[in-house]
Amino acid sequence: MTFTIAIDGPAAAGKGTLSRRIAEEYGFHHLDTGLTYRATAKALLDRGLPLDDEAVAADVAKNLDLGGLDRSILSAHAIGEAASKIAVMPSVRRALVEAQQGFAAREPGTVLDGRDIGTVVCPDAPVKLYVTASAEVRAKRRSDEIVAGGGVADYGTILEDIRRRDERDMGRADSPLKPADDAHLLDTSEMSIEAAFSAAKSFIDAALKHQ
Repeated sequence: MTFTIAIDGPAAAGKGTLSRRIAEEYGFHHLDTGLTYRATAKALLDRGLPLDDEAVAADVAKNLDLGGLDRSILSAHAIGEAASKIAVMPSVRRALVEAQQGFAAREPGTVLDGRDIGTVVCPDAPVKLYVTASAEVRAKRRSDEIVAGGGVADYGTILEDIRRRDERDMGRADSPLKPADDAHLLDTSEMSIEAAFSAAKSFIDAALKHQ
């Protein structure tokens, strides 16, 4: 018996931090599904393969090892740009959704975060959370994160990038970003990670009682 928690939301809303915290609390496996697209893109780049050949990209996606996803390497900007090009390809999405569904079946439980977990990947998950925040708050968080890491951040550019990404994620024909009908909404614009975790935990504990 496995228990799946599906967490969706736009970039920099805090879903990754929340997902890792939940997985740690319950002893569940965690998968940031966005990294599966980035890992596919990196494999294509590393091998000098084209980013516009759907059949080639889908073949790489089918053979992806979900055990070796390194966030620090995969978070590079160039990899993110490449990932956004292959993420719109239906056969790539199908291959990765299948891999993500296989991951979701792991015992004793799993936490998957991404853009289409509650709607496409795990529509039957007993707990679905949609974590969001205003674009301005998300841009501020992202720029603070870059500065804290010793980098230089331009708030205006980051805000523009986040808005453009939202538009792309929410407007795509295949698996657009949107809350599942039965998802619990967590707006973290003015909510601390502790408050978000506490709210999420109450939903999860209630669902676990009915397992």
